Amino acid sequence: MPAPAQPAPPLPEPLRVPVADSHTHLDMQDGTVEEALAKAASVGVTTVVQIGCDVERAGWAAEVAAAHPAVHAAVALHPNEAPRLAEEGGPQALDAALAEIEKLAALPQVLAVGETGLDYFRTGEAGIADQQRSFRAHIALAKRLDKALVIHDREAHDDVVRILREEGAPERTVFHCFSGGPDLARTCAEHGWFLSFAGNVTFKNAQPLRDALSAAPPELLLVETDAPFLTPAPYRGRPNAPYLVPVTLRAMAEVKDLPEDELAGHVAANTARAFGYEPRP
Repeated sequence: MPAPAQPAPPLPEPLRVPVADSHTHLDMQDGTVEEALAKAASVGVTTVVQIGCDVERAGWAAEVAAAHPAVHAAVALHPNEAPRLAEEGGPQALDAALAEIEKLAALPQVLAVGETGLDYFRTGEAGIADQQRSFRAHIALAKRLDKALVIHDREAHDDVVRILREEGAPERTVFHCFSGGPDLARTCAEHGWFLSFAGNVTFKNAQPLRDALSAAPPELLLVETDAPFLTPAPYRGRPNAPYLVPVTLRAMAEVKDLPEDELAGHVAANTARAFGYEPRP
């Protein structure tokens, strides 16, 4: 018999300074959007950025953002989606999907192009060219529309940075679920790129992430859930959701040796600046 589903973690103590979940996947979580937003707001998470990773999910993200003031959308083809499309339908299939993403990205409720980037963990050598072509197209789109760029970078740090330099990074660039060490954190800081930390910064084996967080300036820090993935300790293995942002933010404050309210103030202002919206109370 399969193992019973783990119960959802309890509500954390509310934050005194409201913040945003800079990266979540409400379409992959249990319950309704309304329930997720209400639960998050009850603990001081008053804004979420909903990510659409393929054409269908990107359309859903745009619809939800249009219907809920607390939700902003980001749309793109995930790095693993690009080679899949090219393999199944050839270059024209990838081009057609990119054209659909461009239409959605132009909508006012869509504040970012992402998550895009490179993922060498799941894509082999055969898919790298399509990933890089898709990444370059998304960079150009973000600059053309003056939207933020949200980057997925897994085991591809050098190529991500190289392509950003070659293409010229958008003015507002966010490294979602930051996965590098202090050197990459310092590179991001030099360029003014935002670093968004998820629940994995709390994992026992994540000292390099905590070292990166220590090296990152507070003025460039964001917090996210990437829910339903990467649930922070001590709830690892249980369902993640935006209402758990306070758990990760408090762990970040401890690493940075900053008062919780001070870090929350930075994060709230940084997220609004990164995505170009007015902070919610």
